[in-house]
Amino acid sequence: MDKLLALKMFVETVRCGGYSSAARKLGISTSSVTRQVAGLEHELGASLLNRTTRNTSVTVAGQTYFEKAVAILDAIDEADAVVADRGSEAQGRLRISVPVEFGRQIIAPQLGILLDRHPGLEISVSLSDQVSDLLSEQIDVSVRLGSSVVSDDIVSKRVGGFQRWIVASPDYLSRHAVPAHPRDLLEHQCLRFDYGAAHQHWTFQGDEETIQLNVHGRLQSNNADILREAAVAGRGVALLADWLVRADVEAGRLTRLLEGYEVNPGNASCCINALYLPNHRGSSRINVFIDFLEDILAAEPSTQR
Repeated sequence: MDKLLALKMFVETVRCGGYSSAARKLGISTSSVTRQVAGLEHELGASLLNRTTRNTSVTVAGQTYFEKAVAILDAIDEADAVVADRGSEAQGRLRISVPVEFGRQIIAPQLGILLDRHPGLEISVSLSDQVSDLLSEQIDVSVRLGSSVVSDDIVSKRVGGFQRWIVASPDYLSRHAVPAHPRDLLEHQCLRFDYGAAHQHWTFQGDEETIQLNVHGRLQSNNADILREAAVAGRGVALLADWLVRADVEAGRLTRLLEGYEVNPGNASCCINALYLPNHRGSSRINVFIDFLEDILAAEPSTQR
């Protein structure tokens, strides 16, 4: 018995919910699939599937075996991709991690371009505002906004930049004094991104001064769009990326404040970086994704800096 072939047929049978459906997907006869799975069960001495006249379901032992079999087949596919990944054409699965709103608004609408350019490429996108562990999470490339990672264990490539704006709604500003200086924000409700720190300061860089303020407010979140929605609803003053709020400012839903200052949370920068492991240098999949990022960011008004 070809064990690898039997594993593939068993996995497809579970995924498709039956022998006939698996056979159609694999382009072979139903009897071939049935024979291979039966041979696998005979070798293991255990039933992997429950069979009735109407459907096929996986047993408890079969579920465990299915999960291990999927991991084995994925590892083989990944090994094949690593060898092929040094070629001129990108192919195989590319696992990327991107911040939630940046991924939804900037990257997701353009992913079709990348797929059309590289027919052999498969893309798996994970949305997270947390810093990914590339090794343990099996992430090929992570897109991060802010300061570049300085580490021998991580390669960081700058692919673009952006600005952060101080914004509030016209309704909020009608009920509170418009801040003329950064220190005026100490009297305002500041909508803060949750970085996990007990205290948070915003840094304002002007022509002649740098100001750090420990801002306060009743609302904080680890999702930037929640803060944007709260700002639009008149709940306070927010520090948000220009690509996230530009449309709101242009439509009059939000007003940009303190435009004479460059502002960031803490000591963060305004870089957009692609992070990957050193052993992925020369990867065709990562290289084409970085080229794609640079192209779409160069065409995006808010990320050209």
